[in-house]
Amino acid sequence: MCNNRGPIFALIPIATVNAPFLIPASPSLPVPGHKAAWGRLIGASLSLAAAELALRIDRPILVLAEDPRHADQLETEIRFFAGDGLPVEHFVEWETLPWDSFSPHQDIISQRLRVLARLPEMRRGIVIAAATVLQQRLPPVDYVASRSLSLRRGQALPREPFTDSLVASGYLRVPQVSEHGEFAVRGSLIDIFPMGADTPVRIDFFDDDIESLRYFFTDTQLSGERLDAIDILPAREVPLDADAIRLFRDRYRERFEGQPARSRVYREVSDGIAHGGIEYYLPLFFDGTASLSDFLPGNCVVLGPAGIESLLQQFWVEAQERYELCSLDRERPILSLEETFISPESVAASLAAFPAIQYTAQSLPENAQTLNFDTRLPPAMKIEARYEDAAASLMQFLESFDGRVLFSTDSPGRREQLFDMLSGRSLDLARIDTWQDFTDHTHRIGVAVAPIDYGVLLPGAGVALISEQQLFGERTKARKRRRRSERDPETIIRQLNDLEPGSPVVHEEYGVGRYLGLTTLDAGGIRAEFLHLEYADGDKLYVPVHALDLISRYTGASADHAPLHRLGSDQWSKAKRRAIQKIRDVAAELLDVYARRAARPGHRFHWPETDYRSFESGFPFELTDDQAATIGDVLEDLASDQPMDRVVCGDVGFGKTEVALRATFAAVHGGKQVAVLVPTTLLAQQHGQNFRDRFADWPVRVEVLSRFQSAKEVKGIVAGLRSGAVDVVIGTHKLLQHTKDFHDVGLVIIDEEHRFGVRHKEAIKALRSEIDILTLTATPIPRTLNMALGGLREMSLITTPPAERLAVKTFVSEWNDVVIREACLREIKRGGQVYFIHNRVEDIGRIEQQLEKLVPEASIRIGHGQMPERELEQVMLDFYHRRFNVLLCTTIVESGIDVPTANTIIINRADRFGLAQLHQLRGRVGRSHHRAYAYLVAPPKAVMTADAVKRLEAIDSLEDLGSGFTLATHDLEIRGAGELLGDTQSGQIQEIGFSLYTELLGRAVQSLRAGDEPDLEAPLHAGVEINLHVPALLPEDYVPDVHLRLILYKRISAAQTSEELRELQVELIDRFGLLPDGARNLMRIAGIKKLATRAGIEKIDAAASGGYLVFGQESRIDPVALIQLVQNDSHRYRLQGSHRLQIKDDLGELEKRFVTIENLLARLMVKEGNDA
Repeated sequence: MCNNRGPIFALIPIATVNAPFLIPASPSLPVPGHKAAWGRLIGASLSLAAAELALRIDRPILVLAEDPRHADQLETEIRFFAGDGLPVEHFVEWETLPWDSFSPHQDIISQRLRVLARLPEMRRGIVIAAATVLQQRLPPVDYVASRSLSLRRGQALPREPFTDSLVASGYLRVPQVSEHGEFAVRGSLIDIFPMGADTPVRIDFFDDDIESLRYFFTDTQLSGERLDAIDILPAREVPLDADAIRLFRDRYRERFEGQPARSRVYREVSDGIAHGGIEYYLPLFFDGTASLSDFLPGNCVVLGPAGIESLLQQFWVEAQERYELCSLDRERPILSLEETFISPESVAASLAAFPAIQYTAQSLPENAQTLNFDTRLPPAMKIEARYEDAAASLMQFLESFDGRVLFSTDSPGRREQLFDMLSGRSLDLARIDTWQDFTDHTHRIGVAVAPIDYGVLLPGAGVALISEQQLFGERTKARKRRRRSERDPETIIRQLNDLEPGSPVVHEEYGVGRYLGLTTLDAGGIRAEFLHLEYADGDKLYVPVHALDLISRYTGASADHAPLHRLGSDQWSKAKRRAIQKIRDVAAELLDVYARRAARPGHRFHWPETDYRSFESGFPFELTDDQAATIGDVLEDLASDQPMDRVVCGDVGFGKTEVALRATFAAVHGGKQVAVLVPTTLLAQQHGQNFRDRFADWPVRVEVLSRFQSAKEVKGIVAGLRSGAVDVVIGTHKLLQHTKDFHDVGLVIIDEEHRFGVRHKEAIKALRSEIDILTLTATPIPRTLNMALGGLREMSLITTPPAERLAVKTFVSEWNDVVIREACLREIKRGGQVYFIHNRVEDIGRIEQQLEKLVPEASIRIGHGQMPERELEQVMLDFYHRRFNVLLCTTIVESGIDVPTANTIIINRADRFGLAQLHQLRGRVGRSHHRAYAYLVAPPKAVMTADAVKRLEAIDSLEDLGSGFTLATHDLEIRGAGELLGDTQSGQIQEIGFSLYTELLGRAVQSLRAGDEPDLEAPLHAGVEINLHVPALLPEDYVPDVHLRLILYKRISAAQTSEELRELQVELIDRFGLLPDGARNLMRIAGIKKLATRAGIEKIDAAASGGYLVFGQESRIDPVALIQLVQNDSHRYRLQGSHRLQIKDDLGELEKRFVTIENLLARLMVKEGNDA
């Protein structure tokens, strides 16, 4: 231990905590301006030392990491060692290259601003940052505080000045809030997602007083718990109010010669637009800038790496090289290196004001200022499965080490595996949840799920920390993702979400026209809103918003080639008739297949509910509504006596595996075996690990069958399949060779279905006729989609992204050396990894040489399917462990292992890939909270096929998360609908549009199934025509955004029950404030329409002096009630013919008009249990 002589150390008052492992109970620290040094901080001991020091002193600590990746690692480890009682903040990197032309993601800026706001007031705790962050120029120290606003319930706050100040602070006004830095105004409500907050807030005003503050959810837009106060931080590190813009313009003209108006930066900032990369012009907005060290409290201790000077110098040199490249753009002149960043010398001078401790893993020469900790590297103790006693070297270590041991694993499955391996060996063993548990426990050996990357021995403290990597040599990390609840999927096929003016739509009575927008018209003195459609020859059609269920998106040909119909001609009815004739035949064939399948009884599964609930609780995230609905559907299918054939379509990484796990649990506990079929060996390994993790606490044997197994292992697994000892087997198509070896298979799960051929699928179905089949896919191939939509297979959609997952930013461009170098560098600099896809093995070596020249900083390895299997597995595992950062490979990664740190993908010759493939490949990145980038490199448009151009346009336009299903319907448009049961359908689909085609097909199947002749000529939605002569619309000042109004109209018209309408009304009031008269009328008319549809009424008309009802041919009116009504109240009600009921009454008052119609319908409806 170190000697504390001399004036350069001070004794620090301490908090009471557990006995120390590394830091003495009364640590001595250098006084400001002096340095101490800590040596031999190996592996996790650095994080442990930092956490212990922070718990022992009442002052904050700045821990500097070597790079962003090291900072992430320190954050997770320090949080583990420090527990919940210590504030831990991470001041993150921007994740952009110097002078980049786009800005950091809003979530990154939010996290940085939160730390800047908290730092000056921080009394104790830890702030983690990469060392080079100290070279970034930040706004002045008072910037965040002076531009922040504290709001409390009951506070007076004039609304207009408040919204103006939000805009000036950089907040973006949007129709609906979904990201940090956005706000929306709707009547008396203001929604805002404050920077630094985890959840957006809804402010409800009464005049200019804040009546309530509530959190709300971005996906459902519904309110949550109330709160008393919030702080609203500025939206950027750069101000964009009038004064700041004026200062910027003056400084810019002084700084750069020539015409400022020619510069994009100058023009955009002058217009109040935050130019992409505006952070690199920060010095032009302020008289003086600050650095992170200026924000630190005066008593802060700085713990930094021993080689910090060389890290700062290296960044400076790299930034100089980048400056030379970026300074050539005349439209975007940049500030000099010295103006943009802080020099290494200045950083060193600012740090001299704080007590500093330098850490290193090396031993340091002993003197008064150094402290070498008593740490050792753990010896080799890898578990070798091929030896008779796999854990021999581990047991040898446990016998020779005189102290306590904590094993850290990455997942519960690994924890159980290790626990089982050690539990039969007479060891004092326990499962541990937290570091605090371990320090409080008396057991000698603990096994925990913990984020420790590299272990360490602490002989002096008698403790050893051993990481999973040291035991198993590889890590397949189970990522914990919090999920959020889901928006309504809007019956995605018929949705109007992506309607833009000019989009083709299908009106079921008039055919294909173009949507021009929403328009408000006066009809008979009543204001109402209509959809404006244009048909051939410029004909116009206005569709009232309550009849939106007659409208659907047109998909079938590209938007430009949609066949517009002429109003008043028989062109549409002929096209429909041609399609209908064809549909009848297809429906009969579909039904035949369906009947053959339905005639075979399936296995009705039963499972113990309490056990299922226990298994369910092992899922560490909240299920989204989509996931919950899908799981419900699958379990219902398994419990029925019909064989299941369900497609689960969900985007890459949206939680389809959990659906498979729940189904597996039900099948295994129902006494059957489960086969999981995957397209690649790597995916089989990953699924094997996931399944073992989830079934760790259950007596379920999970095996993987692939080329990685030796002949002996395969023999053992097959024997287990035959005897029934193996419950779940996961394998590639090799599994199909063993179809006869199952003891009693009940469920087959096919993952990444689009990767299997028809032959493979037939082999699966041959396993056994009454087998249940669950198919998982991100982009269902058109034939599958067609079958699901035709009612032949059931389909469930999961369209919700996990929380904190960002859409992948997609670029389509020709090969450009600078773009490719920047893409790789941006990712490598933030500690990430890059996939470079080149799908030709012959010249993949040439591309490697090209990349090595372009990006010498990168460490590149090649992976493709022609490599020996073991070698390929090693490459993939090394990539997973970040042992290199650019993987140059073929599409082998399309269904590959999940690598959360790989967030850039470059796809060479993207024009040669199918849409599903491009979507799958793009889904390999963006699996964490970092912004991901996809670069699709293609030749010039002129040399690409028309289909290739369409494919790239489709994938470029659909960056949204959850767009896999929409892409599949685009694929239908590009390829035609594929062959459904061997019959070509694309002609009919092109004529009448995909949505209408599938609806007619569904109706035909339904009629045939019920034993009726399908009447496809009848109007599809012979909807009720209602006119109560009242304004019924969502006023523009209530819901200002046209797009949002359209979606809400569609949801109101599509609501199936009065309960759904009530929920919608609650949501409208919650999101937009109290309903104005027009909106209230709209909701009531929608309710009347539901009742009238159930009663089989065709038309309702009511005005001031009375009205009438027209009954349909198949009305469900109670004839007795009708006769009694006319006889008992003949002066008010009279029948005209058999189909029309006349109402004579004074209905001038609106409320009376509504009540009269509602009561009348209630009296005439057939009561449940009566027959018409």
